Amino acid sequence: MKLIMLGSGTSTGVPRIGDDWGECDPAEPRNRRTRVSIIVESREGKRLLVDTSPDLRQQLLANRIGSVDGVFWTHDHADHCHGIDDLRVMRYDRSGPLPGFAGEETARRLRARFSYVFAGEHGYPTICELSTLERLRIFAGFGIGHCLMPHGPARSTGFRFDADGKSIGYATDFSEIVPAMVELFKGVDLLVCDCLRRRPHPTHAHLEMALDLAKRCGVRRMVLTHLDKSMNYATLSAELPAGVEAGYDGLEIVL
Repeated sequence: MKLIMLGSGTSTGVPRIGDDWGECDPAEPRNRRTRVSIIVESREGKRLLVDTSPDLRQQLLANRIGSVDGVFWTHDHADHCHGIDDLRVMRYDRSGPLPGFAGEETARRLRARFSYVFAGEHGYPTICELSTLERLRIFAGFGIGHCLMPHGPARSTGFRFDADGKSIGYATDFSEIVPAMVELFKGVDLLVCDCLRRRPHPTHAHLEMALDLAKRCGVRRMVLTHLDKSMNYATLSAELPAGVEAGYDGLEIVL
């Protein structure tokens, strides 16, 4: 299995508009962060895209990705779905819409906001056929696991993907560790985890919470994502324990 980290930044990215790098060194390329999204790829070359960030076109071009086999959404916040129109190009050479999956509430909100994507409009074909996750267990050769995670007053979906005898978990945008998360991510080979900053935050995991999740789940390797402008790559990397690393745009990990 392969993980490709398309984006590793918070909702405003790094730098923020106005050339605001915060504590991040502009000379370090790994501090330049687009909004979060990942690709999970199997040995057979099947690819799953998780979230359609506003930077999706740029991310797919940078990583030379021209097609995916399915799209999964964690939730409907703008930094996770407002690049959805960039799926149009990947529909062109297909005989039917791209398969898409989300939790029931997220699916309802996505359909309301982007009706043309899921139902077509003015003679244009449907871009994505959206299904809910309730009965999904296998897709494109991947075992699919999922659970709802607290995200302040909202909820986000955490995912687990199993293929080729390996497992990748994705837990972004959560503010509390609940038993379902510990069960879902238990023993994964790689967990990509929300880690906005060092100080606690009302809607996101901070560093101590992320490390606690890794410990409670017994994960083999953790990569931190959704990093804000306070998380300078070199400084953060120097303080992380063995088995935990700071993610960055374009990071590839093969399991």
